[in-house]
Amino acid sequence: MQARVEAVPVRQDRIEEDRGAAVVSASDAQRPRAGARFGILLTVAYDGRRFSGWARQANARSIAGELDGAITAIDPKASATRGLSRTDAGVHAREQLAAFDTDKDIALRGWVLAISQHLPDEIAIVRAARVPPGFDARRHLTRKVYRYTVLHSLVRDPFLEGRAWRILERFNHSDLNAIAQSLVGTHDFAAFRGAADTRTDTVRQIFRIDVGPAHSDHRITLIDVEGDKFLYNMVRIIVGTLIDIGRERRPKDALVRALASHARTDLGITAPPDGLCLERVTLDAWQLTEPSLSERRSAPDEAPLGLNKLVSWPPAH
Repeated sequence: MQARVEAVPVRQDRIEEDRGAAVVSASDAQRPRAGARFGILLTVAYDGRRFSGWARQANARSIAGELDGAITAIDPKASATRGLSRTDAGVHAREQLAAFDTDKDIALRGWVLAISQHLPDEIAIVRAARVPPGFDARRHLTRKVYRYTVLHSLVRDPFLEGRAWRILERFNHSDLNAIAQSLVGTHDFAAFRGAADTRTDTVRQIFRIDVGPAHSDHRITLIDVEGDKFLYNMVRIIVGTLIDIGRERRPKDALVRALASHARTDLGITAPPDGLCLERVTLDAWQLTEPSLSERRSAPDEAPLGLNKLVSWPPAH
């Protein structure tokens, strides 16, 4: 029988509103049972323009550092966050995942509102879910979707500044999309990585690449890349090469040549970080959805916190 999540007994935390800011009252952070430890998985969205990237750095602002600071303001004994993807400086995310462990038995709604109070405007907690202590999303990752936004314009657009790569040229979307399909499948992407990536395993699987215009704005090209995992700068090198092919600065078979030669010199430039966003991730069979009442009733009493559904707030639909 497939494991189902147990209904988690959650108290209704008293959330006080102090001039519109949500805070967790002292009575909500109950004194934990001896030895009790709770795992929390956060879905995080952020504008990466003002940060050095996800990874903690001693002398620069990072997404992980800001999250750690916000969490320890609520629980000084909480563990450091375990992030899913180490996005670079200037890269954005709509669905980054970060887990941490805590002794405090606070309702999920309380965690979302309280952490949010201590974060800068560029970082938002989208959702919180209960997971086992020590949970590391990287061990359960099956797919990531990155989206790159290209702006074709002779002039700057202040509403897309830092969120799109502005170029002057236009090109045929259908032609570039057809060329990009040579990367779909399982290949050795040794050529598609930055010099700082020294990993010996460079085989990756690309499930989908789509190159097309944005329906809402004819000036914008969207490039979606979905894969099991990625090398350092891999998506930005794919995008930069596609743009160079569109500009006729690289031959149309540049991607195929690089797959065969493993030579970075066969590819185009590395696209800037501005237009890149981590859009969506998939973890095994984990889903950030509430179990239905019938599922709760049918789940055996001994069913562990499971592999198919997670209790979350706000509930995912």
